[in-house]
Amino acid sequence: MKTLEAKYIPGLESLSDDSLREALASCATHRIDCVNWKEFPYAPSVSFHVCFSDSSVAVLFEVCEDHVRAEALEDNGPVWEDSCVEFFIMSSDGKHYVNFEMNCIGTLLAARRTSRHDPEHFSTDRMSMIRHFTSLPHQKTDIVAEGQSWWAVEVIPFEILGYSGKPSELKANLYKCGDKCEKVHFLSWSEIELESPDFHCPDFFGKIVLG
Repeated sequence: MKTLEAKYIPGLESLSDDSLREALASCATHRIDCVNWKEFPYAPSVSFHVCFSDSSVAVLFEVCEDHVRAEALEDNGPVWEDSCVEFFIMSSDGKHYVNFEMNCIGTLLAARRTSRHDPEHFSTDRMSMIRHFTSLPHQKTDIVAEGQSWWAVEVIPFEILGYSGKPSELKANLYKCGDKCEKVHFLSWSEIELESPDFHCPDFFGKIVLG
């Protein structure tokens, strides 16, 4: 199980988009580079940076890949089929987790669950609590060319995870996928020791220490 220490940035919620991205980019770089299943060997370059405040955790994903795809325009749609980054985090009860999945144009999926089979998708009001933006415009995209780069930012309130204040750590994993990209891929930060591709496996989540 991997462990990382996130950087404390007080008041990150009040920063402008540009300032928040710059603050995140100054944090330590971590790689999403575990190729867990040999039948899907393609590994785009993916890194992330994490910080936190007294009320939220924030992440910046940076991606370079050979096919940038985005078809899902409506939240809670099939974003995992697109060029997609994901942040799965355990809730405070230790039983549920929330999967935050976002494609390269900022379409977001969020659901509370105990497995892949029992999602409770977030309502529009709850989705509005998650600040998120990307480097690409929110429109259908299909670019096949080497070395295409994009980035994405998410700010997730601890309240959404069931915490009344800042926890000391989060159990989580981060992913990059593209189920319908030209080169199908499933990468993770913390290794997944299963025979078949499945990101919905909290037993393999890593640990994010929040100071």
